[in-house]
Amino acid sequence: MDHAGEGHVRSPSDIARELAAAIAALPTVSAQVDALNDARRALHAVSPLRSHPVDLVLWVPAEQVEANDYNPNVTARPEMQLLEHSIQSDGYTQPVVTWQDADRRETVDGFHRGEVGRKSEAVRSRTLGYLPVTTVSADRADRGDRMASTIRHNRARGRHVVSGMSAIVQELSRRNWSDERIRKELGMDGDEVLRLKQITGLAELFSEREFSQAWEPLE
Repeated sequence: MDHAGEGHVRSPSDIARELAAAIAALPTVSAQVDALNDARRALHAVSPLRSHPVDLVLWVPAEQVEANDYNPNVTARPEMQLLEHSIQSDGYTQPVVTWQDADRRETVDGFHRGEVGRKSEAVRSRTLGYLPVTTVSADRADRGDRMASTIRHNRARGRHVVSGMSAIVQELSRRNWSDERIRKELGMDGDEVLRLKQITGLAELFSEREFSQAWEPLE
């Protein structure tokens, strides 16, 4: 019996090469992607940087990633065409940020990257029908928290439609978010929150404010 290999400890690099070879030998693309995702999750679990969502990027079927219904960021058609061309030419350089509930994923940031990945046949062909995603903390289960996260991600990019921003402030107010919390979480100043509330014209949004009398009756 050959005992020459006894006592030899395989290095992480050796293990990585063996794993890569085993994944490459799998018979289908879906099996390879699933194995790669499993390997990434295992590495992420021991990563000293695992508190950052970008530490774990997975490839998931594009149909599993749903667009949110509140994103106020608008991208014009020429810019969307440029985004599609960019992904076709350069590939995905940024993942779609998502919140996960079971097998369902909702977009938090990267709304337009996700739209292109779902609807562009050229991009779908290049990505084999998958989208690269990261996942925000599971404690973002409340819709209000996810809305705030979306605004923080894209507030400095693109253009926010005023009516869309006003609708978000309206919904957060109805979820009992104070003006101060809205201001802090969405990166606004107090006047901006007030202006967005005024656009709706709904008195209920001002329930926490005290206003002085505009006039006093004559004696």
